[in-house]
Amino acid sequence: MKTLKIFLNAFRNLSIKKILRLLQLALGNPFLFVLTLYASAKTLKIAKKHFPVTNSSNGVGNAFRHALWFCLIANYACKIHSPKKSIAWAEKVTSLHEEFFPNPPLQKKMDLHNNKIGKQLFEEMLTGIHRQFFETSFFVEKLLPMTKDALLISDLDGDAGDKLMFIE
Repeated sequence: MKTLKIFLNAFRNLSIKKILRLLQLALGNPFLFVLTLYASAKTLKIAKKHFPVTNSSNGVGNAFRHALWFCLIANYACKIHSPKKSIAWAEKVTSLHEEFFPNPPLQKKMDLHNNKIGKQLFEEMLTGIHRQFFETSFFVEKLLPMTKDALLISDLDGDAGDKLMFIE
């Protein structure tokens, strides 16, 4: 129920133009859209469980959440599409999120970077496990240790390379 409130509050903050774009996305890809909503809700639940304080702020929990979100969107999309189309969909959705809910430049950089880390992890795992057998726990088990090595970035010139990135 809490997750539904989060989605409804986010929806209320959108302009009519953004709502129409969201509807276009949903109507153009209804199955992917529903799977994305499911992946989003699951991501929030898992992030809150492991990072109750920083999952919705700028800390390590937020970095974990963004990387996991990309992985789960691509994972569920892979159940009905090819990996290439699934990754493209996840990129579209996670980038659109940054457009719909704009953040200051450093937060945006952090979010996009952590989405990229999620993409890299998903692509890496594709080579070892058939996509139909992916489980959420596979991504969580890989991402949790990565949070221990996440880098604190304090300006736009900061680079975390292949590590998760967070800001204060």
